[in-house]
Amino acid sequence: MKLTVSLSFPLDRQGIVTDATVYANLGTPALVEHAIRKGEGKLAAHGPLVVETGRFTGRSVKDKFMVRDAMTEETINWGAINQPMDPKHFANLKADFMAAVAGQEEIYVADLFGGSQPEYRVNVRVITEMAWHSLFVRTLLVRPTAEELADFTPEYTIINLPSFKADPERHGCRSDTVIAVNLTEKLILIGNTEYSGEMKKGV
Repeated sequence: MKLTVSLSFPLDRQGIVTDATVYANLGTPALVEHAIRKGEGKLAAHGPLVVETGRFTGRSVKDKFMVRDAMTEETINWGAINQPMDPKHFANLKADFMAAVAGQEEIYVADLFGGSQPEYRVNVRVITEMAWHSLFVRTLLVRPTAEELADFTPEYTIINLPSFKADPERHGCRSDTVIAVNLTEKLILIGNTEYSGEMKKGV
């Protein structure tokens, strides 16, 4: 693992071990440069970054699952919208996601706040393989100050890997696209979709 900026809460404490170059909490200019370098988007007139989200232009609702366990069994209205995922399937998915992260050349980490009021906000760490996804979520959520980053500990973590293709039999999902939410582990895994709104809805 090659860190460009040190993290107050290291990735290996989250079970993430990788040889990737880890770009942590990059600012907007750097993320735009990375996105262009990697062919993720282009600059339009007057400077905004323009990207394409691939085959998904919106959320893939039928591919979203929530882990059904002791915490959520009686607190979620299960059905066509809140689809259940078995904890064993999520464990398989998590293991495969960690292996996929380990094989990345570059990943981006953004430590952010969900919510603006300190008494209500949650600490969210978003790990992405695409620079523009990190840019999107840094624009959406609240960016900590340098002092807040120095003592930042993530409560929730989102890992977003568009290159990851799920296995319905092994992972208990519908297709090779998956959005899996584990409220007990406070972990959200997003695979095989470039639509950035999945991260927004995760938070």
